[in-house]
Amino acid sequence: MLQALRARTLSAVELLDLHLRRMERYEPLLNSIVVRDIDRARRDAVQADQLRARGADRPLLGLPMTVKESIDMQGLATTAGVEERANHRAAADALTVRRLRDAGAVIFGKTNVCPWLADFIGDNPLFGRTSNPWDLSRTSGGSTAGSAALAAGLSPLELGSDLGGSIRVPAAFCGLWGHKPSEGLIPNTGHFPGSALPNPGAVLAVQGPHGRSAADLTLCLKVLAGPDRGLDAAWHITLPPPRHTALAQYRVAVLDPPSWILLDPEIRAALHQWTHCLRPVCHAVQVTDLSEVADLRTYFSLFRSMMMALVSIRWPPELRQKTMAEKLASGDIAGTADACGLAATAGDYLIWLGQREEYRAAWRDFFTRHDVLITPMTLVPAFPHPTVPPSLRRLHIDGRDCGFDDLTFYPGLATLAGQPATAFPAGLNQAGLPLGLQAIGPLLEDLTPLKFAELVGDNFGAFEPPPAFDASF
Repeated sequence: MLQALRARTLSAVELLDLHLRRMERYEPLLNSIVVRDIDRARRDAVQADQLRARGADRPLLGLPMTVKESIDMQGLATTAGVEERANHRAAADALTVRRLRDAGAVIFGKTNVCPWLADFIGDNPLFGRTSNPWDLSRTSGGSTAGSAALAAGLSPLELGSDLGGSIRVPAAFCGLWGHKPSEGLIPNTGHFPGSALPNPGAVLAVQGPHGRSAADLTLCLKVLAGPDRGLDAAWHITLPPPRHTALAQYRVAVLDPPSWILLDPEIRAALHQWTHCLRPVCHAVQVTDLSEVADLRTYFSLFRSMMMALVSIRWPPELRQKTMAEKLASGDIAGTADACGLAATAGDYLIWLGQREEYRAAWRDFFTRHDVLITPMTLVPAFPHPTVPPSLRRLHIDGRDCGFDDLTFYPGLATLAGQPATAFPAGLNQAGLPLGLQAIGPLLEDLTPLKFAELVGDNFGAFEPPPAFDASF
C-alpha cells in the first residue's frame, strides 16, 4: 500500500475509502472496530495527499490503520471495556499515537477489548463481542481484538498492547504476526490501565505493533521506539540491526514443551514440523528444555504472581478477596500464584523483582549461544465464544482439561524478563483454524526475532486471508 502511495497510483483518500467500504461490509459480522474517527481520518488523508504532491514522504504517510481502544486518542473513548469509564474521553493522544500521526498514519478507528484487558477475548458490556473471521463462532483473541479487523482486511496495521500475550495470542488465533517489544523500548504514556503520568516506569506491560507481515511490524516499531524526548533528553535508543539477514545464519533454539502443561496435539505437531523444516536451512537448530534459564514451573508462578499484583492495583478490597478465594479454589499452579500476587506486600514484590533480575541474567547468557528461541504461542487454537466468566472456564485438550489461565504460560516466557517476542503463523489445523508460534529474542535486539519471523514468512508462507472474507477490495 505504501509503495502504491509513493508511486501515486493510489491516493490516501482512495485507500481510506477502500477500507471504510470494507469496514461497512464486514463489521456487522466481526464487531472489531468499535470506536471510529472518520472525519479526522479524511482530513488526515487529504493532508497526506497534499504532502505527497509536494514531494514529501514519511514512513507511514497516507496509510490507514487502527489503534486498540485502551490507548488514548484525543476526544475518543478510552474505556478498556469498563462500564464505569463509559463516558471517559481522552484529553490528548498517547505518545505512541502522536508518533504514528507524525509518521503520516491515517488512524480511522479503535478496536475492541475485554474489560480491564484481562481476558483472551474481545467482549465487554460497552461494545459487545468480536468474532474470529476464520470461524465466527470463535473468539478473535484478546485483549487486542483488532486481530479480526487485520485478518479480514479492514485495517492493514494496528497498535496494540501486551502483558499476558494480548498482541501475540490474537495474532496466533487469526493467522497474523504480532510483536511484543522489549520492555522499556516504547513509552507507555496514554494507556489504560496504567499511570496517567508521562512515560510512567512500569514492568511487564508494553505497547506494540500487530499486522499481516513481520516487515510491517518492523516498519511500525521503528516509528514507535525511543524515549519520550520531551522528558528523557539525556538518552536515546539505537536498535541494533538483526544479528543475521539469512536463515542460514541463525542459531535457533526450539523449546521442548514441558509435559506438565497441556498442549494441543496439532500445535505440538506444527512445532515439530517447523523444527524439521528449519534444520536444513538454519546454521543450527537445537531442542532445549530451558533448564539453563529456569525451572519453568517456578518461572511461570513468578510471572503469574507479578502480573496479578500489577493488574489488581486498583481493585477494591471485596473484589480482591473474592478473586483470591476463586484462585485458591482452582488448585492449579496459576491459581495459587495469582493468590500470592493478590496478597503480596511491597516486600514480596521487591523480592520478586530481584528474582526476575536473575532470570534476565540467565536469558542474556542463553542468547550468547542462540539467536532466537521458538515456542508455541498458545495452548489451543481459537476457542468458541465462552458463555461463562474466566474463573469458571476450563480448557479441554486431547481428552484432558486444565485451567484457563494456563493460556498465559507461553506468552509469559518472554514477558516476565522483558524479552522481545514475535508471533508468526504456523499453518492451519485440520479444522482450518490458524496455529501460531513465537520467536523470542535477546533484550533490546527486537530486530533479530522480527527479521527471523520475516524470513520464515518469506520462505514458508506469507499471510493467508480467511476464506470467507474476499481478499479483493
